[in-house]
Amino acid sequence: MGGCRFLILALWACLLMPGLVHADEAGTRAGLAKLAGAANFQQVEAVVRELAGSGDALAARPLAALADGNLCWRQSDKAILIASGSGDPLTIADPLTGADLGKAAKSELVRIKVNNAIRRAIKEASGSLTLASSDRAARLAAAAALTQTPDPAALPALDSAIAKETDTIVKARLETARAAATLFSDKPQADKSAAIGLVASLGTREAAALLGRFAGGADGALKDEAAAGIRTIDARLKLWDLAENVWYGISLASVLLLAAIGLAITFGVLGVINMAHGEMVMIGAYTTFVVQEAVRAYAPGLIDMSLLIALPLAFLVAGAVGVVIERGIIRFLYDRPLETLLATWGVSLILQQAIRVIFGPSNREVSNPGWMSGSISVGELTLTANRLWIFAFSIAVFIALRLILNRTRWGLQMRAVTQNRRMASSMGIRTPRIDALTFGLGSGIAGIAGVALSQIGNVSPNLGQGYIIDSFMVVVFGGVGNLWGTLLGALTLGIANKFLEPYAGAVLGKIIVLVFIILFIQKRPRGLFAPRGRAVEA
Repeated sequence: MGGCRFLILALWACLLMPGLVHADEAGTRAGLAKLAGAANFQQVEAVVRELAGSGDALAARPLAALADGNLCWRQSDKAILIASGSGDPLTIADPLTGADLGKAAKSELVRIKVNNAIRRAIKEASGSLTLASSDRAARLAAAAALTQTPDPAALPALDSAIAKETDTIVKARLETARAAATLFSDKPQADKSAAIGLVASLGTREAAALLGRFAGGADGALKDEAAAGIRTIDARLKLWDLAENVWYGISLASVLLLAAIGLAITFGVLGVINMAHGEMVMIGAYTTFVVQEAVRAYAPGLIDMSLLIALPLAFLVAGAVGVVIERGIIRFLYDRPLETLLATWGVSLILQQAIRVIFGPSNREVSNPGWMSGSISVGELTLTANRLWIFAFSIAVFIALRLILNRTRWGLQMRAVTQNRRMASSMGIRTPRIDALTFGLGSGIAGIAGVALSQIGNVSPNLGQGYIIDSFMVVVFGGVGNLWGTLLGALTLGIANKFLEPYAGAVLGKIIVLVFIILFIQKRPRGLFAPRGRAVEA
């Protein structure tokens, strides 16, 4: 009953806008008047079906009140009213316009009782009434609802609506709804055959389910036609499934790119195996959490801007931590990769424990701003807004980093140190300063990766650990220190993972990818793009 009320009220909200003109109002009122003193449920149901057949959208309000048990008639003048409230007297309103008519004592009013059969009739009536709406969106919604839940009783209303419809898109949707209703009607076989073709042309999962329901009760040629239609839909859906896997792979690749691109810089320029890189991602995510909580407490009106505020702060905080690590530990361990690995692994454990002490071990939630919420549907593919923004953001970070490396003095010096550290130093480049800033840049980019990751999952002390191994695989596969290689590596591994997961599972899929990378590195030890720099010279 609750679902019925919700459907009717939602349709009513879409339909009855101020200024809407209804020429059949007098006829609708006359039909409602028959409910006063109705002797039994059958008479009430007959009135409901009569109102549905009128096609007057104004009938939706009293029918919604009837389904809710709020439609009454007054004993003194047999006027039909909507009564609301729990006390005595009750508030009464006009059944068609909703205008307030004051109060009435409970003893003056007689509620019109309903049963399940009447509720079903009201639910069937709602679609027919919406078809008469002057609101295009409401007619489209009604056509979609009647396609999903076909009702042969709605065929006359659909025929009438199709004959009057001038909008080609709405008319096509109405014809599809009529075809769905025809499948379950007593129409001739030729009509049902044409309806099968029209439903199959939708190519959606709902259409396949609809044809499956019809095929279950059909026989002979119609059953074969329905089965052929289902096969056609299945073939089309496989293409959408392929597109969905590609999109999920690109979505994962954008996350991997953000997590790995900073690592590609530090690994390529400094030759440092930074096992604390994942903790830089974690620091960025927790910075986002702190910023959002502060904005929520002190400037709630800016809550949708909190993510934009967190981006530069996460970069600065993670970058500053990276500079401290480089100046405090890494600079003493250059050209000793095993010791840098152990040292940064210890740093990662210290940072994780520090976060647990400060924020606790429990997960923290960072809410999506309004502009990153919702989704976009393209055929059978659903693109969530947060994933779209993260994809765009990762490409923007990649482009910005390319510009820094190729169009700035700092980028020139960084590339010089990568290619020949001793020659760069002899030319006056302060290599220790470049080392610190490079490590800080890589850590800062990891921090803004944490901002992005906070939008697709909870923030926890172990957040970075889920991406550190994948990040190293991306960097090694693409070519150490090469940004284009990192981009291509992220795309390759992201899409490969998503294509393998449905068949091998998430864990086994990652193992297969790892084995592939090991075999690939045996053939191309320097990855897709051969790196240049101190690590190679060594």
